[in-house]
Amino acid sequence: MNRNRIWFFVIVVFAVLGVGAVLAVRGIANLISQNSPIVQKPNNAIEIDLVYAPEEELYISQTITDFNRSMADGVNPVTGKNLARGERPIWVNGRNMSSGIAAQGIINAQIAPNNTNVVKPTIFSPSVRHWLALVNFQTGQQIFDVNGSPATARAPVVMAIWESRLNALKAKHPGQEIGWQELFGVFDAPNGWNDYGLSGRQAVYYGHTDPLVSSTALSTLISEFYAGAIYGNGSKTSDKLTLQNVNDPRVQQEVRNIEGLIKHYSARTTEFKEYIAQGPEYLDFVALEENDLIYINQGKTQYKPPEKLVALYPKEGTFWHDHPFAVPSASWVSDEQKAAAAVFTAYVQSETVQKRVLENGFRPVNPAVSIGYPISSDLGVNPAEPRILPVPEPAVIAAVQQSWQLVKKQADVLLLVDTSGSMRSDDKIGRARDAIKSFLEDQAGTNNIGLVRFSSDIETVVPLAGFETNRSEVLAGVDQLRASGDTALYDALLQTIDDFGKSGDGSRIRAIVLLSDGQDTSSNAHVNDIVMKLQAVRNSRTPILVIPIAYGSDADINALNAIARASDTKVQSGDAENIRNLLSVISSYF
Repeated sequence: MNRNRIWFFVIVVFAVLGVGAVLAVRGIANLISQNSPIVQKPNNAIEIDLVYAPEEELYISQTITDFNRSMADGVNPVTGKNLARGERPIWVNGRNMSSGIAAQGIINAQIAPNNTNVVKPTIFSPSVRHWLALVNFQTGQQIFDVNGSPATARAPVVMAIWESRLNALKAKHPGQEIGWQELFGVFDAPNGWNDYGLSGRQAVYYGHTDPLVSSTALSTLISEFYAGAIYGNGSKTSDKLTLQNVNDPRVQQEVRNIEGLIKHYSARTTEFKEYIAQGPEYLDFVALEENDLIYINQGKTQYKPPEKLVALYPKEGTFWHDHPFAVPSASWVSDEQKAAAAVFTAYVQSETVQKRVLENGFRPVNPAVSIGYPISSDLGVNPAEPRILPVPEPAVIAAVQQSWQLVKKQADVLLLVDTSGSMRSDDKIGRARDAIKSFLEDQAGTNNIGLVRFSSDIETVVPLAGFETNRSEVLAGVDQLRASGDTALYDALLQTIDDFGKSGDGSRIRAIVLLSDGQDTSSNAHVNDIVMKLQAVRNSRTPILVIPIAYGSDADINALNAIARASDTKVQSGDAENIRNLLSVISSYF
């Protein structure tokens, strides 16, 4: 029975039974509303806009829907009572956005309102309060009450490490807490993990996201500076990290040493959740929120982890991500909206919603909801942890973020582009040129970039060199890419790998971004030659990452997949419509 027929039936019942049917009608109406996926916004509603961190999506969308439905039905979901006569319902519009991008949008709204990224929320809910402090610092105004904004869900940042790895570290250091110092011990060991009783590679592989946009990465980078201040010749003299610490060359070098363990970066936690789930061969440990680790161990990623990931709560300390609900003191938020935001915040902190928060792997902030499953050792976490670091002053957080290009691991990146005749169809070559330019826009000048194209022949269009100096040459080379001839994919990749061995710097990320739309038709080499080359260096301290992009429906998935497995990466699938976005994501790896 559709909704129109139900309402017709309700009207008929009301007409026949009269006023005595009011309660029955209300019950039927509530039942219809509760089971309908569509909630109609009341005409007289007070609207508020919530911009929230991506990880909150697990519980916040349903929470918004339930809140809006209750308000549309005339019931305050916090009190459970009907709205008073003349009281306006509240309507919440939710938007998922990276905390760093949202924070910059709020900064722009205050000081550069004509910028393309302007965000004006009623409630800003980043993962961590660092972003509130940065907004205040960058605008020079008290836009947010950093300490007074109420928490809504809590998760510590952890190092997600394989249980076998953590057990090996504990066996090497019996009775001791484990932290950055012990992880460095593996890196410094002549035979790497082999000296810890684990057979395999020498190198330690680490990953984290981009601290300019990612909350987890920003907290992790601050934690690294804390560790650097502790171990950087004893330069840490106070509980809080200071500007002197951040600007100390000894501390910066310690952070560079930590970043030297990086296999690659990413703008999004999504990639790391999928990548690390492939097993210890891909990464040894990665910075995640505790709830992300639980998510992986629950088997919700594409790959089923070969063993359990466990949370390493570094002995040096970490940060709470408590997802504050912060209302900006800004011209676009009215007093009425502030009051409405307080009602919605109270609802999110209610027992009903906090139980949902817990179910999704976050620690509840309402003391009436006890910590329980899935915050459990069965899923690799310890509810008694962690040790929490003091939040630095806003100027220090800004300085840490600004130091990123000084301390991050730099990259050598070769773009290997298929320019065979099949790339003419659907203007794939034109779309590829545009996408590569977008990729290059995001590359730091300190990275080395090179461009190689292949069809029947192989041409090094621009040799690997500092992007700060060869930027115009690379962009001109991209403009010259034209499609013709056959596909010497294997020969081109083999030659590119050999060239890397001659010119690549072993202290940097070494990566080949391979874009191909078809089968190899003219190589002397075989895919097995590629696999053997990559496997020869895959367990070294200087592996060569090949990130294959299967471009279009005719790409050789089997061959590209074999290449990706040999490099411990995975095939990325692209087409003319999404290639720009795909390459933009990949650009954040370096």
